[in-house]
Amino acid sequence: MSKTGKILEAGLGLAALTALGTYFLYGKNGEQHRHLVRGWMLKIKGEVLEKAEEIKEINQEEYYKIVEEVTERYAKLGKVGKEELDNLAQDLKEAWRHITAELR
Repeated sequence: MSKTGKILEAGLGLAALTALGTYFLYGKNGEQHRHLVRGWMLKIKGEVLEKAEEIKEINQEEYYKIVEEVTERYAKLGKVGKEELDNLAQDLKEAWRHITAELR
């Protein structure tokens, strides 16, 4: 891949990360989310984004699969409540629309 291609890919990844973070913290439920943000939530989001950036041509199905894999792993650890984890997974999945809109 050319240097320009790598820079463009990194820029798209950064745009996706920014879109996800912005939506989560300042979207329709942003105020509520800001009060709920905990360290484990940030770790999960970071892992989802790292795995998403590894895929060159990501689509909704692959993104949802990544969210499920990461949240299932945290569910097995037992340190996170199922309801909280389910809510975060749903929020991450809903963010897909905003990520794709940002990348257009």
